[in-house]
Amino acid sequence: MAVKIRLRRMGQKKAPFYRIIVADSRSPRDGKFIAEIGTYDPTCNPSVYKVDEEAAKKWLANGAQPTEVVSKIFKLAGIEK
Repeated sequence: MAVKIRLRRMGQKKAPFYRIIVADSRSPRDGKFIAEIGTYDPTCNPSVYKVDEEAAKKWLANGAQPTEVVSKIFKLAGIEK
C-alpha cells in the first residue's frame, strides 16, 4: 500500500480550507484517510498552517510520500525528510 501525505479540501465554495492527511494513494481526494496531522488555510494573508511535527516525522520515517504542496508546507514548518 502506497501512503501519501496530502491535502483534503474543506470549506465552502471559493473559500477553501485544507486538512493535511495521511491516506492511501488510491483513495479519492476527500475520501477515506488514515490520520489527520495538520491544517492549512490559504485564504489568510499570509497563509496559516498548523502541523503536528511528531506525527509528520513519524509518517515520513515510515515511508509516506508528501505531495509538492505539503512538502513546501513542511519546509516552512521546519520539517525535513
